[in-house]
Amino acid sequence: MIDTLCDNLYVYARLVMTSMRVQLAYMKSFVMFTIANALGCAVELSTIFLFFGRFGGFPGWTVGEVAMFYGMTSTAYALCEAWMRGMDIFHRSVRTGDFDRVLLRPRGTVLQLMGSELQLLRLGRLSVGLFALIWGASGLPAPITAGGWLLIALSILGGTLLFSGIIFMQATMAFWTVEPMEVWNVITYGGVEVTQYPLTIYGARLRGFFSRVVPLAAVNYWPLSLILGRGGGSIAWLSPLMGVAWYALGLVIWRFGVRHYRSTGS
Repeated sequence: MIDTLCDNLYVYARLVMTSMRVQLAYMKSFVMFTIANALGCAVELSTIFLFFGRFGGFPGWTVGEVAMFYGMTSTAYALCEAWMRGMDIFHRSVRTGDFDRVLLRPRGTVLQLMGSELQLLRLGRLSVGLFALIWGASGLPAPITAGGWLLIALSILGGTLLFSGIIFMQATMAFWTVEPMEVWNVITYGGVEVTQYPLTIYGARLRGFFSRVVPLAAVNYWPLSLILGRGGGSIAWLSPLMGVAWYALGLVIWRFGVRHYRSTGS
């Protein structure tokens, strides 16, 4: 069991290193795309400051606190986008028939697809997200405790797994429709946009959807509510486990799809 795990990790590392070498071989292109990614996210972040400057912000929340919401979401989603890129574009493999070759190789489908590309340009979003998180935390009246930072780190990891689980579900749909359904973009990209701000600013139905149906509140709202003294309670410490649960659910759904895959015949 341990030997198999170590062997798989070794193969995954080799695949990732190959992907990184390919991207870094075109250094100018890599740098330009990374900067463009960072600038796009910086524009998103600037809207928070513009909103506070024009309308005075959201009742009960300071600009630094909202920046922390943005930072946690962007960091988690940047990590997800980076290591899940192979699954995010999986529908292309089904359409072209490349997935048939993946099935013929003596390795798991998840390992091959996730190792096929580690998208380094997401370092742009990651850097802006970390900046927003640290800047927002530095302006709080009281410094965040070590336990608070641990909760933030675990929640970002859990958020990465939660988003990854959703992408697994999206990729699985390609077994029945080679074009990804737009409803998944509502959950992924829409969920990222929603969780960049405190859920209290939205209506009850939207809050309920992202708390009970797709628990994206676990990415930042519940943890930060506890850290900032606005409730949260024990559910804040359960937030990372929700990410693990959704990742596991995504894997189960993925394996169901693989078992029912029918070749395109390409």
